[in-house]
Amino acid sequence: MTFTVILALSLIILVLWRPGFNFRAQKLTDYQDTNPTFDIRTHLSGDMVSEGVIYGPTGRVVSRFVAQMKGTWQGTSGVLSEDFIYEDGTQQHREWRLNLADDSRFTALADDIIGEATGAQIGSASRLTYRIRIPDASGGHELDVVDWMYLMENGTIINRSEMRKFGIKVVELVATIRPDKPKDTL
Repeated sequence: MTFTVILALSLIILVLWRPGFNFRAQKLTDYQDTNPTFDIRTHLSGDMVSEGVIYGPTGRVVSRFVAQMKGTWQGTSGVLSEDFIYEDGTQQHREWRLNLADDSRFTALADDIIGEATGAQIGSASRLTYRIRIPDASGGHELDVVDWMYLMENGTIINRSEMRKFGIKVVELVATIRPDKPKDTL
């Protein structure tokens, strides 16, 4: 390659990798004037189903899952139970214990979360950051996670998560979360 081609490719890579051009560049304020308004007490409540894919470091799908979820709230405290079944038959249970600090900020705890997760919601979006310990069967790594949820007009939530180790993206998750309607209402 010529020096000009190498320089041009290097500049393109630098521009695309700049903080303003990636997943982590989002800010909650980017969504402050968007609708419908996301309220975790309303939209993460009741019986739900989540369907998603997990991408590995090469960008290829490494796993798929379906999860049954149930959210219950008493005032500003809630519990969100998640029961995952992965395509290989592996099952996983997680129970988030959520506390809403005010109309926008919240915290969350779960057994595989290291410390306390912190989150906020504004407009049609919600963001949660935390450190997770992956099960030993999947390597037992500790990863830094940024979880974004976007509320759609029909009540479906699009969840996109990015997980990093030593600042390098190693996993990405994309999933839907929607109310689980009884089969006789379909």
